[in-house]
Parts: sequence; C-alpha cells; structure tokens
Amino acid sequence: MKADSEQRTGLLYGFGAYGMWGLVPLFWPLLKPAGAVEILAHRMVWSLAVVGVLLLAMRRWGWIRELLRRPRKLGLTALAATVISVNWGLYIWAVNHGAVVESSLGYFINPLVTIAIGVLLLGERLRRAQWAAVGIGFLAVLVLAIGYGRPPWISLVLAFSFATYGLIKKKLNMGGVESLAAETALLFLPALGYLLWLGSQGRSSFTAGGFGHSALLASTGLITAVPLVFFGAAAIRVPLSTLGLLQYLAPVFQFALGVVYFHEAMPPERWAGFSLVWAALALLTWDALRTARRNRARLEAMEAAADAPAAVAAVDVPAAADVPAAPAAPAAERA
Repeated sequence: MKADSEQRTGLLYGFGAYGMWGLVPLFWPLLKPAGAVEILAHRMVWSLAVVGVLLLAMRRWGWIRELLRRPRKLGLTALAATVISVNWGLYIWAVNHGAVVESSLGYFINPLVTIAIGVLLLGERLRRAQWAAVGIGFLAVLVLAIGYGRPPWISLVLAFSFATYGLIKKKLNMGGVESLAAETALLFLPALGYLLWLGSQGRSSFTAGGFGHSALLASTGLITAVPLVFFGAAAIRVPLSTLGLLQYLAPVFQFALGVVYFHEAMPPERWAGFSLVWAALALLTWDALRTARRNRARLEAMEAAADAPAAVAAVDVPAAADVPAAPAAPAAERA
C-alpha cells in the first residue's frame, strides 16, 4: 500500500516537472524587452540563489570539498555548464522569436540523438527496433529540412546539446540539486559581470522595466530550480521506464502551444516530418517496454530457480531410525 502511495506521489511530481518544462514557453515572452542573453544571465544568477537556499535547508555541503579536490570532475562540471548554457540560451531565443514548434522538435528527437551518441561514442549495440527508430528519425530530419528550406538547426542544436549534457552528467554522477549548484556557481561571475556591464551601459531592462519586470527576471531562478526538484523527487519514486515515458510530456505541451497558442505555421511537409518523428518515438517506446518486460520475466525466473533448492532443502526428511528396514534377502540371493 505504501509503495503504491509513493508511486502515485512520484507520478504527480513527474507530471509537475515535465508539465512546467512544457509550459515554460508561456513565460519567456513575459520577460521582453530583455534579450535572450540577459534572460540567460539572470537565470544563472537567480538559480544559484534558489539552489543555495535549498542546500542550506538540506545541509548538503560535503560534495563541494570533494569536487574541488578532483580537477577532472571540476572540468567536466564546467563543460556541462557551458553546454547547458548554449541549450538554455538558444531555447529562450527560439521561443521569443516564434520558433516554439521547432524547439519542441529538438526535445522530441533528443532520445534518438542520445541513442546515436551511445553508439558512436560509447560503443553501445542497438537492437533492430532501435536501429529502425534512428533511421526513421534521420528520414524525418530530411523531410523537415525540405519543409523548412533548411536543416532544422534550432532543433538539432537543442537535441545535440542536451544529449551531450546528459552524457557529461552520466560521467559526473552528481545529484540534481548539487550539480545545478556547481554549474550555476561556475557561471555566476560571468553572468553577474555581464549584467553589471549592461547596467553601466544603460541597457539593462532589470533596472529600467519597473518592479514587476524585475520580479519576473528574478523568478527565473524558481522557474529553473522547482522543476528540477520535482524531477528529482519523481526519479526516486517511479520506475525509470515510467520516467522515460513522462519525458515526452514537455515537447508535447510545447508543440501544442506553438500550434494552438502561438499560431505557428504547420504546412503538410512539417506534419509529415513530425509524424515520422512520432512514429520513431512510438517504436522506441514499444521496444523499451518490451525489453523491460522480458528482463523482468527473466529476473523472476532466475529468482524462482534460486529459491527452488532452498524449498527442497526445507522439506522434512525422515530420520534413519524412522525408516522401515528392508526385508532380508533370501540366502540364495545373498550368496
């Protein structure tokens, strides 16, 4: 009963995290006339403030000393911070320049890019269904390139940058709050320096836009940290396969907002390209669920086989004194 309650709570956290990530395109336009780089700088500065409060509440500080003692890990953290900055900055710019649908495509194809990176860089072997999904995804990009009259650069940069970020995070193996704190700490001084420079040039919207605008810019820290905290709470409560399915909520919401709310154009060739992407993801999801089911069945069979000898040993064997003696053989047979 408690496990079911925990899983329901995890699902709510998961819906909350991916729902917020999916609806965030509604937020970035509210920050105009701030440009994408200024918004990104505020996001870095205020995220560190929010995460610092979280770390104070949780009293997690031991990881800082360990990180500083390991230059390679610190370097990977700096690389992760750089890559996610590219991802964040481009996403903000794309949303504020009418490319919400193309941005959503980046997160739709991200699982396919992640698989491709696993093959090319980590030497992972793919199953047939995964190869088929990657092939369909590549075909989708070609169709969309024809539809857009150019490769979907925004989608590709978002997908590859986030997949690269995931690869680095896998190497780092740090908690969500800790890794965000480390990344924003490394970016804090450059971001703050840029904001101070903007102010000295009279180009800062933070000081010129009034209290409401300043409050919205400061809230970028919450917009960054809260979904991440929800995601961390979901990750420890629901199976990884469920979490993998929930990740599609964010681009679905983004796509719907782009078409319905922002009224972005969707000519037939773009529908064809997106349909191919969705087909690839459906195939990928089916294969993942089938593999998880097979692995679970195999594990249960192994556990049953391991329990069998113990069950046999537990059966009461009659003592020798209790066993009736065999009748004596005739003399002729004994001879």
